[in-house]
Amino acid sequence: MYFKVQILIALIELRINKWCFRNRLDKLQAKRWNKLQNKLLESPFYKENVLNKTPLQQYPILNKSEFMSNFDLINTVGITSYEAMKVAEKAERLRDFSPTIKDITIGLSSGTSGNKGIFMVSQKERAHWVACVLDRIIGFSLKKRSVAFFLRANSNLYSSVTSKILRFEFFDILGPLDNYIAKLNALQPSILVGQPSILIELASYVKKGLLSISPSKVISVAEVLSPEDATYLKRVFQQTIHQVYQCTEGLLAVTCSKGFLHFNDDFLIIEKKYIDSEKKRFHPIITDLLRTTQPVIRYELNDIIHEKTDCPCGSSYTGIDKIEGRSDDVLSFKSDQNEKIRIYPDFFRREIILANSSIKDFTIVQKTGSMLELYIEPFEYYRSAEKRLQAFLKSQGVHEILIKQTLSKNHTQGNKFRRVQNEQKEN
Repeated sequence: MYFKVQILIALIELRINKWCFRNRLDKLQAKRWNKLQNKLLESPFYKENVLNKTPLQQYPILNKSEFMSNFDLINTVGITSYEAMKVAEKAERLRDFSPTIKDITIGLSSGTSGNKGIFMVSQKERAHWVACVLDRIIGFSLKKRSVAFFLRANSNLYSSVTSKILRFEFFDILGPLDNYIAKLNALQPSILVGQPSILIELASYVKKGLLSISPSKVISVAEVLSPEDATYLKRVFQQTIHQVYQCTEGLLAVTCSKGFLHFNDDFLIIEKKYIDSEKKRFHPIITDLLRTTQPVIRYELNDIIHEKTDCPCGSSYTGIDKIEGRSDDVLSFKSDQNEKIRIYPDFFRREIILANSSIKDFTIVQKTGSMLELYIEPFEYYRSAEKRLQAFLKSQGVHEILIKQTLSKNHTQGNKFRRVQNEQKEN
């Protein structure tokens, strides 16, 4: 009962702050940053910065590797990475995600890079997460609804959404989708949540007439939702496909009424590290003003973000035009003059989909500096895609590239799906 009260308080606070600070986000951020510093005194990693009254802009910027290697020092509850990893890995192995440590929920994320990350949240932080989900993703309602949630791992964080009027059903994506069709038909979910690759597979069952569901909302999570996949899913499910941008580091962004992602600037400070000369692409550097168990301070993600500055919804929150992928998957080549040429994933995606409108699926993997592996479905359009890619590479000053056909998609079930990948050992 107390937890539900915490959720209600968090929900009310979210809405009051959204109204009171709608044109003064900087003041709300400053207020929350000042409050967070009191908690940072309990973090051995950040205590000295607080005592020295260090401005946020001078705190160290951490990447995932640094964040995890300093796990024991960063968190404020004295839990070691060994203890947390032991609980998280056991949960993964037994597929039982209920255990906690000191009432702290422990989760494990493999991430798109395959490197394991541990996240920890307290009951109060879980309550805020649920409030945010109700306010900005699922929507608050007194009607009975059911949510079908397809993910690699369940968590106390996700099951916190369950109530008498909101039924939550977790579907483990490590299992075959065939086994879930009957259950989905019986459940008739009001809301369908899953990775784009899973949603596309479910859409294929709908087209075959094997799956007959009509969710009022479809939400894409965990993977990059490409424009062509969004268009296909919109056509099958006959509605706008919403997105949630969430990772180990927190609930970062949700779609607005117009279907565009916006960062949650009321409890996040987003710094932009531009990675191209045109300043069109940036890495977000995240500071979460409400995470106190495992503080997230100036954490740099290697996701490639395109900013949207003219969202028709009119929100002052930072808009996202698209998430292109990860910087690790920018493909790297040598020119005839032996100069390094880096090409962003979006350019390869564009060339492939323009090769033939009948191409339904593809992956492109860079194996070496001079060899790409290309999967195209249907297979008969492989040559046209290869020809267009070769012409594009030559236009960029890249020659003598072998493009090798593969008949299997480069994706392991349970991992995040990436259409463009760089697997070179050296870049």
